[in-house]
Amino acid sequence: MKVLHVIPSVAQVSGGPAQAIIPMCRALKAGGIDVLLATTDADLDDAPPRNTIVDYQQIPSIFFQSQLGQSFKFSRTMSLWLRDHVRQFDLIHIHAVFNHSSVAAARACQKGGVPYIIRPLGTLDPWSMKQKKLRKQVFWRIVGEKMLRRATSVHYTTAAEQTAVEQTYDLKNGKVIPLGVESEWPTVSQTNSQFSALVPDIHGYPYVLVLSRLHPKKGLDVVIDAFLNVTASDNLQAWRLLIAGDGPRDYVRQLQDQVKRARASKRVLFPGWLNGEQKWHALTNAALLALPSYQENFGICVVEALTCGVPVVVSEHVNLADEIDRAGAGWVTAVDRGSIENALRDALANEEERRRRGLAGKLLSKQFSVETMATELIRLYSSVTFTNEHNTVATERLANTNAICCAHKAD
Repeated sequence: MKVLHVIPSVAQVSGGPAQAIIPMCRALKAGGIDVLLATTDADLDDAPPRNTIVDYQQIPSIFFQSQLGQSFKFSRTMSLWLRDHVRQFDLIHIHAVFNHSSVAAARACQKGGVPYIIRPLGTLDPWSMKQKKLRKQVFWRIVGEKMLRRATSVHYTTAAEQTAVEQTYDLKNGKVIPLGVESEWPTVSQTNSQFSALVPDIHGYPYVLVLSRLHPKKGLDVVIDAFLNVTASDNLQAWRLLIAGDGPRDYVRQLQDQVKRARASKRVLFPGWLNGEQKWHALTNAALLALPSYQENFGICVVEALTCGVPVVVSEHVNLADEIDRAGAGWVTAVDRGSIENALRDALANEEERRRRGLAGKLLSKQFSVETMATELIRLYSSVTFTNEHNTVATERLANTNAICCAHKAD
């Protein structure tokens, strides 16, 4: 089966979707799917050659120039390529809604008679739809609603996402398939001294890790205040907060200025993006991971932490919060300073409780393996292509029957 995956960007600054797409494609490839990834060069410092199929992190991929719009990522060359090549695939898996790549892929599928699946990435969540509200409402009315309703299936990654979207937009063609995390990560060979050279003032101290795109929706200003208040007590002053990630310059500077005003630059650290070995070193050595978002469709960093046996503090708006709460794999809190303070105080002061919840998280993480995700996706792909083939055959038979009837009437 030939499946094309279309996503606006695979740059790390794009956040979770860009981090999840590569393991997804690798797992599908291992499961026997002939995968091609189509995307743009947006936000890539070292973009591969354009308009030709290349190997990108072990996945056949084709990159196109992002020509217009930081968010929309318009690419005429991608649109033309999709128009000319879409019929070569049995199925198109579209990731995102409010982007040119999604519109271009859906239109090409509709014209070419190729079935497509859309993964909204949380962009249809009520909280997300309130951001840039007018622009999104116009987009939805002109093209978005038609695009979703004509999709053979909508791929949600959590039950909470499916419920919110289907109740709001009366969509009925959804399927929940959680994202997966690769169980075998790079061997972490960096010593503590090497890592402390990269992240000053971390060596020998316990730390809370934030591993995320730095964006206002993540509630980072609140977690900084809560952390500094909790660790002001004598028995918790050794703790550090490691905010690993990047985002809009003005917002990152705002967070850093908040820390400077509190005279806490040695206790709240900003190492920037951590990739590969550095990322896994930060994860495996963290005492706790925090993601207090105002809205989070999945939270791939949360599952990565659970896989490492690291307990988590998440807001009730992270769509995995119910699963974490039921499993006892962390603390679920509201996005306000008092609630986060209570969760952090409980977590930081109790090593045995962190260990217990970390073990529960490791058990929970087994539900989110790339192998399980790939198996479920392949099952969905098979049902979609079977239905499409069945409908095509039925249409052809009906056309032949009508032709025969017309011929008899003519006789």
